[in-house]
Amino acid sequence: MPEALVTSRAIQLVRFAASFREAIDIVHVPARAPMAGELQVRNRFCGINGIFDTQIARDAVDYIKLPLPSFTGVEAIGTVEAIGDGVEGFSIGDPVATTRFGGGYRELGIAPASAFVRVPAATADILTLVTTGVSALLALEHIGEVRDGETVAISAAAGGLGHLLVQLALLRGCTVIAVCGGGRKADMLRRLGAHRVVDYRSENLSAVLQAEYPAGLNVALDSVSGGIFDAFLTNMAPHGRLVVSGAAQDLDGKPEIVSAPRIAHSIYYKGVSVRGFMNGLLGDLHPAARERLFKLYADGLIEVVRDDRPFHGIDAIPDAVEWLLSGKSMGKVLVDL
Repeated sequence: MPEALVTSRAIQLVRFAASFREAIDIVHVPARAPMAGELQVRNRFCGINGIFDTQIARDAVDYIKLPLPSFTGVEAIGTVEAIGDGVEGFSIGDPVATTRFGGGYRELGIAPASAFVRVPAATADILTLVTTGVSALLALEHIGEVRDGETVAISAAAGGLGHLLVQLALLRGCTVIAVCGGGRKADMLRRLGAHRVVDYRSENLSAVLQAEYPAGLNVALDSVSGGIFDAFLTNMAPHGRLVVSGAAQDLDGKPEIVSAPRIAHSIYYKGVSVRGFMNGLLGDLHPAARERLFKLYADGLIEVVRDDRPFHGIDAIPDAVEWLLSGKSMGKVLVDL
């Protein structure tokens, strides 16, 4: 049998370390036929989650305690190559996606059929909608409870999650304030239709919000923390909802210690709420969200912006993680497997 059919490659966490690259090895996984209830899928693209990957590498995710070694990566899309006994609803060649931890950073996936969902096509855009798009939709509508015409602010707005949040809020007729760093990202956000783009490198976000949006923010979505979180919180409207979907600024494992009045002083008099968003806790809402996103995409109402730096093959995944962490990426970072 040719060697290509004997093994496939995957990324495995083999030690805890300061960086993803230091913590992993690329390993050869022996091929096997899918067992009863399983699918074998040839992955075409994987999505990069650099902050999560780094925290996993550092053993710093409280709700996940991994044994060593463990496979890594969360999101991948590809086509069905083999089907185990008893599996219904899938055919050879079907495009499918997975968001199963350990199923992302690998060339070939074998797992229970329940770990995969059928999708319109095995493309980078569809993978982005299945994963990051679902997060954007649920963060905005389910956790943020956005209403048509409200004022919405979004941090890291030029990133994979942020650029979809911008478009989904615009479809609701909202006034969208997009926060980013750098002129190239700002140009992209203006092209998508953001009403106000704030480059935090050259403008004071809190001052802009106070001067230009005195009625406050109805919904703010923050994945950065630090000064951006503070600016959003200070400038919320009565009954505003501040949704926290990450804390990229605290990636070094040393969260900033803030000496300031407790958050109660910022939320009580205006009835503001601060809400955490964790997509993995909302699995029952994923199917309907996916279908809505697929239709919006097919109708040309949203677009997927993919970072234009190319990454090819399993070997490029550590480079892609580091590129995302650099703050220079724009749109969704993916690897062509």
